[in-house]
Amino acid sequence: MCGRFVLTTPADALAAEFAALAGGLILLPRYNIGPMQSVVVVRETDGTRELAMLRWGLIPSWANDAAIAARLTNARSETAAQKPFFRDAMRSRRCIVPASGFYEWKREGKQRQPWYFHPSAASACLAIAAIWESWRSAEGETIESCCLLTTAANRLLEPVHDRMPVLLTPAGVKRWMDASCDNAEDLIDLLTPAAPEVLACHPVSTAVNSVRNDEASNVEEIVVAQGSFLL
Repeated sequence: MCGRFVLTTPADALAAEFAALAGGLILLPRYNIGPMQSVVVVRETDGTRELAMLRWGLIPSWANDAAIAARLTNARSETAAQKPFFRDAMRSRRCIVPASGFYEWKREGKQRQPWYFHPSAASACLAIAAIWESWRSAEGETIESCCLLTTAANRLLEPVHDRMPVLLTPAGVKRWMDASCDNAEDLIDLLTPAAPEVLACHPVSTAVNSVRNDEASNVEEIVVAQGSFLL
């Protein structure tokens, strides 16, 4: 799964990297983005890529209650195309959630040590495969929301967690965002674990356990006791 991530790239740099319109969006660095918060996505509307702010936690258009979003922050890529919650969005509302890195927690006994996973190339930005929906409440409120896709962990992540976000290459981004493809089964080859060398990782402070802590120090490497939490 993916429960927290980081994004420090400015909007104009994201727009340039993903060939999208920023639309005047201003993004401040965020070091502890959590479910039900607003996140930036890259999506295509009427043939034009744009950056947009959506709520993290999918609300299917047919849902009776927005509270369902808390259960739909991640979708298993292996089954998303068949699940009623995700099926329509997988066909026609695919997007990208850019990230500077993400956190996963390694459990040993009663302890949970957070690890920060980030691109091994300093200038890279991760492109997480995602889907989005537009939902309208009975009172007329419209909420646009998104959900991240996950896959099996690669060799780097396996010692920490058995799942990881689907990370797309530039070629994969192009295919994932192609609105002419309305059959998610044609994209199944994209929904696989990223090569281990794409990422690097290190342990970080348990301060990240609280979503209220949104400091740059969250991603700083810490020293853990020898023999504990080692990959």
